[in-house]
Amino acid sequence: MEKKENLLSSIQIVCFKIGNEEYGCNILQVQEILKLPKVTKLPRSKPYIMGVIDLRGKVLPIVDLSRRFGIETSKSSERKRAIVVNIGGKKVGLGIDSVSHVIKVNSNDIEEPPAVVKGISGKYIVGIAKVGDGFVVVLDINQMFSSEELKNF
Repeated sequence: MEKKENLLSSIQIVCFKIGNEEYGCNILQVQEILKLPKVTKLPRSKPYIMGVIDLRGKVLPIVDLSRRFGIETSKSSERKRAIVVNIGGKKVGLGIDSVSHVIKVNSNDIEEPPAVVKGISGKYIVGIAKVGDGFVVVLDINQMFSSEELKNF
């Protein structure tokens, strides 16, 4: 009986767009979602670092996920958002194009990523969830940055 309950466990996924693709992460990994305010650029930072923002008196680094993933996106900042997450004890904002919705998915409906993405980028892809007639790439935010990268945040 316990095994059957395990198979039917579900997770809530916050879905967001980067370019034309839809990604998502476990809602438990998300602290808040912000309309992206003015970002202060930092000289000589990694190309995927947008800069920093003031979040209630604290400096919050913002990572541009489109650059991190190498995805072309529109330059329009009208709908841009930041998903605030806690990674390795550090608050980080993930710059995205827009937030779509929150979905509830059975854990067994998330398929392992194809072998072609099992390399370096594949370590932070939990799997692929089929939603309606499309897919959501489910990410593990905790695996997205190396410990060396996190030191620089």
